[in-house]
Amino acid sequence: MAGLSFIHALSTKRGHWPEREFPKPGHWPILAPMATVSALPLFHLYGDPPDDQAFDFIHVETISSRSSAHDWLIRAHRHRNLFQILLIERGGGEMTFEAANLDFNAPAAILVPPTTAHGFRFHPEITDGWVVSFTEDVAEALGERTGEALKRLKALAAEPVIPLGSAAEIKRLSTLCTDLHEESFLAREGFRLAMRGLLALIAIEVARLAASRARTGVVTLAAADATVEALRRLVEEHFRKERLISFYADKLAMTPDRLNDHVKRVSGVTAGHLIRQRVLTEAKRALVFTGQPIHEVSYDLGFADPSHFARFFRKQTGMTPQEFREGRGG
Repeated sequence: MAGLSFIHALSTKRGHWPEREFPKPGHWPILAPMATVSALPLFHLYGDPPDDQAFDFIHVETISSRSSAHDWLIRAHRHRNLFQILLIERGGGEMTFEAANLDFNAPAAILVPPTTAHGFRFHPEITDGWVVSFTEDVAEALGERTGEALKRLKALAAEPVIPLGSAAEIKRLSTLCTDLHEESFLAREGFRLAMRGLLALIAIEVARLAASRARTGVVTLAAADATVEALRRLVEEHFRKERLISFYADKLAMTPDRLNDHVKRVSGVTAGHLIRQRVLTEAKRALVFTGQPIHEVSYDLGFADPSHFARFFRKQTGMTPQEFREGRGG
């Protein structure tokens, strides 16, 4: 990770958990039946309404302080603009990460990027560690080049569970998290800058450990391509109704062939693949996290009829929507 720059010491909002009742845990990992795909809960901090104005926000607390109040079950949800790093010091459990179930055991670090569907069932009583949450703008300011640190963390989060192999690794991260919590709690002079610095050290340490676990020992990231990023934003906005490359090419003032060639050269996949994968991700979320009937899922995602949706899903996954849902316990 590039060196850090602390030229701007922005004010850090101190987060806290409200004293109110949260939704009661249900069957893991499926949520109670809901009317639409968008019913997957979207929170700021778990249980809080989304806060689109949150800026320069850093929050840290122990795993047990939140999960123990909910029978050690954090139900599947998303955060619009929060990145999270969990440090599992003791215990373990099971994580829902989009449509996958992942087991984890201490010692480990876990990365959760914004907008990703995730949830946890921790081993009761014995599990503890830290949860560090921060808005994307904080990560963007960590590196020498704007957005570099955030892009690196998002890339590493493709494989969210990072096993820690030595006592030294867990001790260093634990000490940094403890110091971060102390700075937040005591709010002494300069605590905002201190919290930003400690968060940077935590992020650097996790990135180093993740890279050391990779086969090559390094994580290389090309500079973000403006056209691909613009396409991703457009797909996020229109994927329910627009599947044709020509629609997105027109928005980007390009021909469909030129857009496809450019995206494939930069990312290794076609523009059509990016569109289909976004639709598939939302379909999986609906099938796993809601009780919405499959025919309603198909219409919600803009398919003309359920059979068209079933053919699309089977082509992408090798199974029908019903088979996929049943395979996840739903």
